[in-house]
Amino acid sequence: MLEVIDPFFVSRPSAIILDFILLFTSKDIFPHLGVTLYATLLGLALGSVSGLVLAFMLGKFRPLEKVLDPVIFALYGIPKLALGPLFILWFGLGIESKVVLSFIWVFFVMYFNAYGGFKDVDYRLINSIRLMGASEFQVITKVIFPSSLPWILTGLKSGVGVALLGTIVGEYIGSSVGLGNMVMYAGNMFNTTRVFSSILAMTLIMIILNELVRLLESRVLRWRTNSF
Repeated sequence: MLEVIDPFFVSRPSAIILDFILLFTSKDIFPHLGVTLYATLLGLALGSVSGLVLAFMLGKFRPLEKVLDPVIFALYGIPKLALGPLFILWFGLGIESKVVLSFIWVFFVMYFNAYGGFKDVDYRLINSIRLMGASEFQVITKVIFPSSLPWILTGLKSGVGVALLGTIVGEYIGSSVGLGNMVMYAGNMFNTTRVFSSILAMTLIMIILNELVRLLESRVLRWRTNSF
């Protein structure tokens, strides 16, 4: 029977599943998985906190916003992939360069989402609680952050994807370990089965991390009712 698709280029689903299972049963994937997860989660944490803090500062202090907001937009326009080789040069082939790449991607995603959330806060509500004698700390913790939580969690959910993307790109550019390195090595060996099984592992990570964020969102935003 004539084969329409050459398995050399796309492999077979059965072969991909078997290789995926073999990666875990042989434990060959665990060193790569551990490094990728560590860099992704660290980049996600650092980028989320930094983006959140800067968004709050710019939303709070208007002079600072006028100075830094155009600069941040200009930096955001720089292709992140083009910075990869520079980060490898500056921080080496170790995990640091992957964390920095992950951090950069997450930072901008969280910044723009959190900034939009802080600017969307109803200032009539802020003025009302101030008239009732609330301190500035109470205004921030009881009004500003709770009102911005949906935006912040949206930024976190988007940040999970770009955090993994930044890590994989860094590993692909220069690394001796990690899922990105696995894909690059398998591609160089024309092992399409291993390429697809590695991608399947990345997809599994993305699903798990997304479900964890979704669980956090459902607990934090229990008060919100869905419209659809």
